[in-house]
Formats: sequence, structure tokens, C-alpha cells
Amino acid sequence: MIFVESGSRKVIPRILENIKTKKFVLVHGEGFGAWCWYKNIALLEESGLVPIAVDLTGSGIDLTDINNVATLTEYSKPLIDFLEKLAEDEKVILVGHSSGGACISYALEHFPDKISKAVYVCATMISDGQRAFDVFAEELGSAQLFSSDSKSLIYGNGKDKPPTGFVFEKQHMHGLYFNQTPAKDVALAMVSMRGIPLGPMMEKMSLSAEKYGNGRRFYIQTLDDRALSPDVQEKLVRDNPPQGVFKIKGSDHCPFFSKPQSLHKILIEIAQIP
Repeated sequence: MIFVESGSRKVIPRILENIKTKKFVLVHGEGFGAWCWYKNIALLEESGLVPIAVDLTGSGIDLTDINNVATLTEYSKPLIDFLEKLAEDEKVILVGHSSGGACISYALEHFPDKISKAVYVCATMISDGQRAFDVFAEELGSAQLFSSDSKSLIYGNGKDKPPTGFVFEKQHMHGLYFNQTPAKDVALAMVSMRGIPLGPMMEKMSLSAEKYGNGRRFYIQTLDDRALSPDVQEKLVRDNPPQGVFKIKGSDHCPFFSKPQSLHKILIEIAQIP
């Protein structure tokens, strides 16, 4: 296990000599969009690397109504479309945050030959047959937030049908996601975050030992995380062991806001692993 403390030392471009795969595909978590990676996009570019952040369906500037996003296949389509268009011999490093972990697991299962490494940033690195929702349910106080009379649930098909989406109330977001995030980034998130399609979160993953199981997975734990506690993250790692585990001290659930330099250093370190 590798332990990485926060720091601000700038990674210089000579590390490129040790990095075979220079293209990073950044996949956001629930409610976020490509915009949330702006600090790490800049750091990766300054290091001479090629970051690409995607908006999942119904996220960021993708205008799809989240009430029409019922499956993980639909939600992950922008990521899958990108991977399909890669040159035959080209590979990328996938980086998934939070529930975006389910999307990069889905990609590992369907495009294992396109993915050099998969990095889970305090993410839902779940096993075959699990749902991304299961990881968060207990942590986020499911009885209160997901009860039938919750103001957070969206009923796109009518109150008599199952909920189709979910949106966090601002008072919940501050304490759960942004307890170490600078005020400017919290303000950015408050005006940029969108509702979350529930269907993909509730879908059981179908992951095989031959494809997903042979992928090179790495996990980055956030040690001051209130949305996905260190204990829950540790359990994910125990139940579904990755190739390497890294830790960021003082990071909340959004290290791209609260500890971008620390996250960057770990991404560079993972990229350099032969």
C-alpha cells in the first residue's frame, strides 16, 4: 500500500519519458460534469499529458433529460463513444470519481483492450452483481434522503411510478461533499451541478473475471470523506482488491477541488507504473 501526503511540488515534464499512455479520460461522479476536473486538467496539461473530461449523459452541458436515462449503458454512452473512436492500438488511462466508478468498470468490461489502467477516485469500485447505489445507501442516510416523501427525489414519470432521478439539497451537499473544498469551488458546484438519473445507480453490474477482472485497477482513498467514508472505501478495496491503493490526507469527497495537487501527483505516479 502506498501512502501519499498532500503537497504542492510541481511535477515536471521529464516524467513523460516514463509514461507510455499519455491520454487521461476523466469521468465525473453523480451530479457533476466535465467542468469539475478543471484544476487537474490544467495540471495534466502543464505536465505535457493529454486530459479529456467527458460529460456523461444528462450531465454537464449534455442536454438529455435525466428522467430519460434509465440504464448504465445510456448513462455511459459518451464515454463508450469516445473509446470506440480510438485508434486500434491506442490506449487510455481512465479516471472515475464517485459513482463514475461504475462507468469505468462498465468500460473495462466492454473495452478492456482500450484501457491501460483504471483509477477509482473515492469511487464505487463494486463487484459483479452489486449496484453503485448500495455503496452510498447507508452512508448517505438512505431512510431520510431516499424516502418516498423526500424532496430530493424526482418523479419524471409521475408520483405513482418509481422515482427517475435525485437531486441533493444544498444543505446536504456542503456537509457531505465539500467539507474541505474552497468556497469558490463550492459556489461553482452549487450553480453547475445537476440532478442524478437513478436508473444507472440502481443497476446491478455484470462484470466478468476474463475482462473486468484482468483490468489494471488502482484506488485513491480520501481520508476526510463524509459522502463515502474511509471505512467504506477500505471495504471496497478489501472486497475487490485493486493493483494499488493510494491515500490523500485532508481530502473530502472532491479531491479535484480540495487536494488537486495531491491527486495530480498520484495520477502521475500511477501513469509511470510499468
